[in-house]
Amino acid sequence: MVAVEGWEDVPAEVRKRHAELAVEIEEHRVRYYEQDAPTISDAEFDRLMRELEAIEAEHPVLVTPDSPTQKVGGAPAEGFAKVEHRERLLSLDNAMDDDELAAWAERVARELDGLKYHYLCELKVDGLAVNLTYERGRLVQAATRGTGRVGEDITANVRTIKEIPHQLRGDNIPELVEIRGEVYLPTEAFEELNASLAAENERRRQENEQRAKEGRRPQALVKLFANPRNAAAGSLRQKDPLVTASRPLHMVVHGIGARAGFDIDCQSHAYQLLHDWGLPTARHNTVVETLDEVRAFIRHYGEQRHSVEHEIDGVVVKVDEIALQGRLGATSKSPRWAIAWKYPPEEVTGKLASIQVGIGRTGRATPFAVLAEPVKVAGSMVQYATLHNQQVVKAKGVLLGDTIVLRKAGDVIPEILGPVEDLRDGTEEEFVMPSHCHECGTELRPMSEGDIDLRCPNARSCPAQIRERIAYLGGRESLDIDGLGYVAATALTQPLEPAEPPVGNEGDIFGLTREQLLPIKVMVRDQKSGMPKLDDRTGREKVVTFFANLRGEPKKTAGLLLENLDKAKDRPLWRYLNGLSIRHVGPVAAQALAREFRDLDAVFAASEEQLAATEGVGPIIARSIKEWYEEDWHREILEKWRAAGVRFTEEAAETKGPRPLEGLTVVVTGTLAGHTRDGAKEALTSRGAKVTGSVSKKTDFVVVGDNPGSKYDKAVQLGLPVLDDAGFAVLLDQGPEAARAHLGLASPAEEAPES
Repeated sequence: MVAVEGWEDVPAEVRKRHAELAVEIEEHRVRYYEQDAPTISDAEFDRLMRELEAIEAEHPVLVTPDSPTQKVGGAPAEGFAKVEHRERLLSLDNAMDDDELAAWAERVARELDGLKYHYLCELKVDGLAVNLTYERGRLVQAATRGTGRVGEDITANVRTIKEIPHQLRGDNIPELVEIRGEVYLPTEAFEELNASLAAENERRRQENEQRAKEGRRPQALVKLFANPRNAAAGSLRQKDPLVTASRPLHMVVHGIGARAGFDIDCQSHAYQLLHDWGLPTARHNTVVETLDEVRAFIRHYGEQRHSVEHEIDGVVVKVDEIALQGRLGATSKSPRWAIAWKYPPEEVTGKLASIQVGIGRTGRATPFAVLAEPVKVAGSMVQYATLHNQQVVKAKGVLLGDTIVLRKAGDVIPEILGPVEDLRDGTEEEFVMPSHCHECGTELRPMSEGDIDLRCPNARSCPAQIRERIAYLGGRESLDIDGLGYVAATALTQPLEPAEPPVGNEGDIFGLTREQLLPIKVMVRDQKSGMPKLDDRTGREKVVTFFANLRGEPKKTAGLLLENLDKAKDRPLWRYLNGLSIRHVGPVAAQALAREFRDLDAVFAASEEQLAATEGVGPIIARSIKEWYEEDWHREILEKWRAAGVRFTEEAAETKGPRPLEGLTVVVTGTLAGHTRDGAKEALTSRGAKVTGSVSKKTDFVVVGDNPGSKYDKAVQLGLPVLDDAGFAVLLDQGPEAARAHLGLASPAEEAPES
């Protein structure tokens, strides 16, 4: 970087840090934009860039055209022809918090000085920026963003994306138009692609074993993609368009560059024009008048970001009026009329210190990663992440000591996506699955032929399994006992030297007394890994006196737990069935059994054939139920519950009374205003309906909330009755005939043809 006048007035340590950041950021930019092989997360890149921007804001003399803060994207990759865009593709400035968003809005208001304008809110797709050039309606060129001025010619590859038209449709086709958008790989397709690459690696490993015996050179393993964005970029940059065609790429367009032969007044109107031409436009955009409405849009998609078909990392806010966009102008790299609100990062990198194994409620041994240091991701501190089973560890190619990419999407379990192979130094080691349960010492083994998972067979006395089962019993999908969460389950099952824990298994839960609760101290454990949880403030293992204060007096948690345990003696039958942690029996099968048999004794008295004949059960679940009941100690659990006053008949539960939706099959999708997803399902099943997860011709109603996704599309395609919140209320309160009438539909009997 060339020194300019005043440069020597900047402190030497600041100049040094500025130079270090510039070099580091440039290296990461090349890896991200040109090689599709990043070694740090987007959040870490943003942090480095912001540090550089802060230095340059304080010392403007350090700002030069060579600075990363003045650049857009990266240089075109080798092997592709260079394309000069007719109009620059700019990047967006970011707002990381509400203060920065408000500051941008204030600058806009100040510049426009009382003029009337609107905000256009749209989702920030985490994909690869692409520019499409159409001449007289024909696609003549497609290019990457590149530097913003010069990109890579990827026309042949883009032509393989089915939803991008080769010829615009309609009557008002322009002489020339540049159309900007993002090419992306849907989340589900990304997971399938990586799974296929992992399977190919496993095939190559097996073949390499044979090659080694024969003295032949081994095949190189293929790299898995770090995230959907890099998978999309890597797919578009294939030298062979047939490879690109094999990847299910999609595009969403969000802007217009150079144009001739037409004009537009608002960005939102331009999207309608693009849609009319046959281009794939976003479904989630909205125009609002106030900043509070912008904030509401940001909040909504912050909560619903995983209901969208593609990855999003934020919301783009634009001034909608084109003339006012021109008045606000742009800097050398960013428009002043738009800003990108960034959600908290869901992917970070960290150092893998070890891989340990947790034991679940059915004995399943699950490897999980332990990071050397906790990292902040999706707004919370994380040090553990799941790896599912030993085969997944191998398929992902994760080694001890790797720098790994960790993802945590909202409340979803943190997961290792894969290693950053370019950062390996040769000291990494392969993980070896342990042979014995670390909590009870029992040998791990598959429980049936062909079972991938290893399990601890000591279900009766393994502390880990007891703890997990108690937590599940109190959870939302089982008895839904407020006060019996994971920490409480840990406290109740943790040995109190020299005494035994107050809860030896599920049978003891309804007989608990206040005296048993008060002495308990507990080391708080992570719910997914079972490992000790760290205090966010001290970084040490967290220990609490759970049911009593320091004076030994009962906390509210003690009374709450006992009170709610008493209420839980009168729950719907299916909740007890599900809460018993019988292998393969989940909420759907439990509800089917409850509908069929209406009594717990009847379920266990039924033959295997009778159980298997129940819709939604089948032979595997039936066999599992019979095997569970054959254990003496399992039957003792039921007797203890019965002695404590638990009632096992459907009539004793909240589902008693008429079942007006008996025989109906209903699908619930999207976010409902008046119900949680679980609440909606329970309202349906308590009235006799069967709730399924997929739409078919046999579906009677599809209940649709906000952001319903593909299930809504399929319902429309099949011509099924679709209910919104109001229609759902009619179905629950008045039954299926009233719900059909609410939609203006005839009853099935009226629709049936005469014989």
